[in-house]
Amino acid sequence: MKSTANDGTAGPDATAMVFPGMGPSPFSDVGRFMVVNPEARELVAIADDVLGYSLVDTFREAEGDYSEAAQVAFLVNCLASARWAERELGIVPSVVTGPSFGEKAALAYCGALTVAEAIRMTAELARCMDDYFRHAHQDIVTLSFVRAPEEGLTAIFADLDAAGEWHDISCYIDDGFYMVSLGEHRVDWFRSRLRDVGALSLYTMRPPMHCAAFAPLRDRVEREVLSDLDFADPRLPVVADQDGALVETGAGLRAMLLDSFTRPLNWPDVIDGLRSFGTRRVCVAGPDNLFGRVGRTTEAFEVVPANPRAAMTPRRTNTRRTHERRTRVGAA
Repeated sequence: MKSTANDGTAGPDATAMVFPGMGPSPFSDVGRFMVVNPEARELVAIADDVLGYSLVDTFREAEGDYSEAAQVAFLVNCLASARWAERELGIVPSVVTGPSFGEKAALAYCGALTVAEAIRMTAELARCMDDYFRHAHQDIVTLSFVRAPEEGLTAIFADLDAAGEWHDISCYIDDGFYMVSLGEHRVDWFRSRLRDVGALSLYTMRPPMHCAAFAPLRDRVEREVLSDLDFADPRLPVVADQDGALVETGAGLRAMLLDSFTRPLNWPDVIDGLRSFGTRRVCVAGPDNLFGRVGRTTEAFEVVPANPRAAMTPRRTNTRRTHERRTRVGAA
């Protein structure tokens, strides 16, 4: 991966386009956006052609939060939200980043992959991961939690080590906010220990993610999914979600994507990377309940949400202008 030491050439007020990691985003929340918003409709049409089925219909009927259709729909909605932000909010980014699943949207947005290639890759990755975790690491889940004091967490990890229990930090999100992968049989014990140190357990994810133990999955993805893809040099630099490095080559972006299977996400490092680039504002494009809201983000930047809900909500300025026009017509 090529990274550059940032010299601030983007200027002191750069805007970053941030594509969030994927969380539950049910059809009831985004379905209308997908069939009404012009940017979304254009991207859905591309997805239908690439996939060979109706994305909207399949997503509507799909079970689970991370089905193939749900993942492609999340990608489409993130990209559509970014285009809407450009058109309606005047967002002109100087740099791009995408934590975890957001890497896929970032790759399309920066031009490393075409939209069609990113859609096809996302669908193939979903199938590959589903098959892999159907046969491997069936006992591993990823648990998220907040308010964890470092000393207390270190003690919990030491107890796991003493018991010979495997564990790995998958995500560093914020101060005291982590995601840890471990055996499912240890989840209840882990939650109890978190309560003992004053931490709060949030939710458990399956399949797990971002662990060194998943090197075989990384190799399989490289062989079965990425072998026929050419990653172009990006039109905008990308901040890697593993370490905050600035990536400016297609080869570097390919390596970043592969590394996401085996290296933890480090959002504080991303924040530092964006700040060193001169970023003062971030536009979070897509359904997001996390990355645009945590303290590290809101303390460092002005946050502009761009998501299906915002896009489907009449903008106050437009409403005022319409009222003024109607008033003038009535007065005439």
